[in-house]
Amino acid sequence: MWSLMFVTILALSRAMSETINLPNNEWQYSFHVDYENNQFLLDGKSFQYISGSFHYFRTPRQYWRDRLRKIRAAGLNAISTYVEWSLHEPEPGQFNWTGDADLVNFLNIAQEEDLLVLLRPGPYICAERDMGGLPYWLLREVPNINLRTKDADFVRYATLYLNEVLNKIRPLLRGNGGPIIMVQIENEYGSYYACDTEYMDMLKEIFIKKVGNKALLYTTDGAFASLLRCGFISGAYATVDFGTANNVTNSFLSMRLYQPRGPLVNSEFYPGWLTHWGEPFQRIKTEAVVKSLEEMLALGASVNFYMFYGGTNFGFTSGANGGTGVYSPQLTSYDYDAPLTEAGDPTPKYFAIRDVIGRYLPLPNMSLPTASPKGNYGPVLLEPVLKLLDNRSPFVVIRATGDQPKTFEALSVNQGFVLYETNLPPSISDPAILHATTKDRALIYIDNQLRGILSRIDKIFTIPLESPYGHRLSLLVENQGRLNFGNEINDSKGISDVNISGIPLTNWNMTGYTFSDVSSLRDITTIRIDSGTLNKGPAFLRGKFTIVGQPLDTYLDTTGWGKGVAFVNGHNLGRYWPLVGPQITLYVPAPYLREGENELIILELEYVSQTRKMKFQSVPNLGTL
Repeated sequence: MWSLMFVTILALSRAMSETINLPNNEWQYSFHVDYENNQFLLDGKSFQYISGSFHYFRTPRQYWRDRLRKIRAAGLNAISTYVEWSLHEPEPGQFNWTGDADLVNFLNIAQEEDLLVLLRPGPYICAERDMGGLPYWLLREVPNINLRTKDADFVRYATLYLNEVLNKIRPLLRGNGGPIIMVQIENEYGSYYACDTEYMDMLKEIFIKKVGNKALLYTTDGAFASLLRCGFISGAYATVDFGTANNVTNSFLSMRLYQPRGPLVNSEFYPGWLTHWGEPFQRIKTEAVVKSLEEMLALGASVNFYMFYGGTNFGFTSGANGGTGVYSPQLTSYDYDAPLTEAGDPTPKYFAIRDVIGRYLPLPNMSLPTASPKGNYGPVLLEPVLKLLDNRSPFVVIRATGDQPKTFEALSVNQGFVLYETNLPPSISDPAILHATTKDRALIYIDNQLRGILSRIDKIFTIPLESPYGHRLSLLVENQGRLNFGNEINDSKGISDVNISGIPLTNWNMTGYTFSDVSSLRDITTIRIDSGTLNKGPAFLRGKFTIVGQPLDTYLDTTGWGKGVAFVNGHNLGRYWPLVGPQITLYVPAPYLREGENELIILELEYVSQTRKMKFQSVPNLGTL
């Protein structure tokens, strides 16, 4: 008997020892809802999270640890990030998980910095990104696709993407010893017209198969019953989002209509806000932020700041808001008036938030962050090297013809420009009226001379043309960002319904331009163009500058120029548009620079500064200087 007991005890002891050492054992690692006591349980213990949104794709990977460490130093114990489908699958079946797209590395660093993770893989994310993070090629592969619905094609592509993501992150789920405690299904689906419950159930099944009980599945919607009605999914934890203008108590009452038990959660609490071109830079007062935060934490709510660190929409990745005739593209900067600036510097808002958190959670024993030094590298003289529409342009990716103009998507041009050309009829009225439904902005040329601009922003779709008969018409169309929110995210780019004085125009030549690599401009000699308005088309300009010592973050001042795109050492910094503002400077992270000689290239579309110079300065100007 004693020997049998001894063997039994020994076996139990060995089993417990093995259990403790197994990182994927649910007994040791878990995240659940205690509905009876309205709380979360992390590894079996009561838990309240205070999280900050930080999107890995909005800053160079060299800065991931720095930003995460600063978030932890503020007292937050978690971060939230979207996963951007278009970044990870730029073309069907071609997945990218390296460099700035190395999601697994980002999540591992978060865990190393003592931060849990709320993962938001979509498939739609909004995030003020082009097409809400959905890949453009969906509109090419299935032009009439019904996005974010049970449409068979959309579900097929979304399933392939989600399975790829969830397989990647599965070892990092909390139940497997990783940092991911919550995984969101879709994103603010209640704000979308479709209200397709079958689609949401299909997504839920995908997530259940891959996530199981290793993390908590949840949804996020605006704090109104009408939004929760379509965003809620049975079996996923329903949360709400709201900012300082909302009444805290009333907002959580809306959540309680669909989530009567469990902890209160604000999944997007807005300490700042987004800004569009042509409007003042948006700010939220610190006093309002700390007041609402204090109210929520006093209720025992878990809170995620959107954004705690915003970063930058490098390249052409920023999206647009609008619908029903309104179109408002967003800035390159995603500073968001967040507690950490675009360059990762703490603001007074950062420290005020930390003070509030310290009254509810233990603050980590970490040194507080300070602003990093910035480089003042002075002016750079820019010399013209190539006209965009030159026949020898290395940026042409497609040439096509058609009776009617094709969309960017049909031409496999994601972000960039398409030149549409045709001959005008030999006999029309003078002056004639040119009409073209334009998405989004078109420079109009007659025989290579600028005649005007069509603009979706300004709702200008017609212009008069003097002496137009028998001449060559060219429209250079720019994609300024696909709609990322609302019911019209199927936002194909290009021109349509083109006519002159009511006569439809046909027989089009189309040339697509993209700029993934501008290195070919280094070997091209300079050309001559006049300063001022670019009447003969956009031009590339190039300049050199030298950095002595270790490069620092800096800001490119575009004052005096028109509208364009800037590249430093081949890195696309994004769009600039100082004539419209409010953003005047472009953020340049130090990893994009090097000690010694550096290169600045710009594509100027409309107006060359009289000085032909841009300067690198140590302070940003987002329209607030």
